[in-house]
Amino acid sequence: MLTSQFLLLGAILFCIGVYGVIARKNAVLVLMSIELILNSVNINLLAFALRNGSADGHTFALYIIAVAAAEVGVGLAMVLLIYRNRRSIGLDELSEMRG
Repeated sequence: MLTSQFLLLGAILFCIGVYGVIARKNAVLVLMSIELILNSVNINLLAFALRNGSADGHTFALYIIAVAAAEVGVGLAMVLLIYRNRRSIGLDELSEMRG
């Protein structure tokens, strides 16, 4: 495949992820959309690395995968904590946080 096709795929996935972050009201779906954004960045990094013949893009992609795994762990822990306290994971209800 050509580099432009990989970049187009990454751009489409990024747009879908941004739309998911903006439009969704469920916290789990927002976390999934953030994962989609990070994966689109990985596709772009790997496309440029293959084009330039360098291993730097692969290294950065591994770091992004590690950050994404940590984000999922922390994000799901926060969602479970919020669900225990409020019995809902709707983001509209979290706009008014109390101490």
